[in-house]
Amino acid sequence: MTQSNIKLTRADFQIDGPVKWCAGCGGYPILAAVQKALPETGITKDNVVFISGIGCSSRFPYYMKTYGFHTLHGRALPIASGLKSSRPDLSVWVATGDGDSMAIGGNHFIHTIRRNLDLNIMIFNNQIYGLTKGQYSPTTPLGSITKSSPYGTIEKPFQPGELTMGAQGTFFARVIDKEPKGMERVFINAAKHKGTSVIEILQNCVIFNNDTHEMIVRKEVRDDRIILLEHGKKMIFGKEKEKGLIIDGQEIKAVKIGENGVTMDNVLVHDETCKNPNIHYMLARMTYPELPVAIGVIRSVEQPTYETLMAEQIEQVKKLSDIKSVKELLYSGKTFEIK
Repeated sequence: MTQSNIKLTRADFQIDGPVKWCAGCGGYPILAAVQKALPETGITKDNVVFISGIGCSSRFPYYMKTYGFHTLHGRALPIASGLKSSRPDLSVWVATGDGDSMAIGGNHFIHTIRRNLDLNIMIFNNQIYGLTKGQYSPTTPLGSITKSSPYGTIEKPFQPGELTMGAQGTFFARVIDKEPKGMERVFINAAKHKGTSVIEILQNCVIFNNDTHEMIVRKEVRDDRIILLEHGKKMIFGKEKEKGLIIDGQEIKAVKIGENGVTMDNVLVHDETCKNPNIHYMLARMTYPELPVAIGVIRSVEQPTYETLMAEQIEQVKKLSDIKSVKELLYSGKTFEIK
């Protein structure tokens, strides 16, 4: 990707017109975090593109002073894949929601991840269909009362992290819309990762699913109900950092350090670069109240990207072929001219 010699700021990515989300929408801090993160990547502004499908999240390209493409419902990823394959020099971002990506776009989601194109996928997960006025989505918790489930949902919800790991994902992170600094750091890491970066954003919808994540993100309980993962550091949490995660048999378990013979030596160290995805998978699946919810970069491993492998394959095939271009193909064999 082309690096910028000019120091950019958030203002370089801000539009002049209004941002039309509901007052109090979690989209506003997400937008601000992206606009602050992009200058830190050093990528030339003209090389940044935002692509979206349909939904409240998918208005994102209108609010970024970059190139953008508002596509069809669930179809942002095929468009982004085609763009990245043809223009690997671009920094391509996808803004999508839990409905847009996990439902109608679900098939594209898993195949994009397994191909490992160098894309950055932001999932605005408010656990509801917001744009269409409050129907349950693929991530809505079991038993939830919504406009399309008046007696409670009877479907088990998807977990974006689970799908990412199952599709052989190379990068997965989870952030909170109320933590702009945390989002900014993760967005920078995602932009630098070579491969498909999936960032699940726990976002609030003030109109149709207000406080959906409050059980874990509320300020007075946050320390005990989430764990902020940092590469190379012990997995500890709690207001006094008195709790930690250990492996008990084949499961992750939350313990209090100093009780039942548990010491800091027993606490797991986070390694986001571990090739084996087993621990990452367990971390991504953790839910309150059994375990704290993992926040931060959970997995970040390097593997060849689709567009790199495609370019290498094309070059190899061209070397084996007598015909090197379309012009040579058209003029191969017998030709004639009309005068």
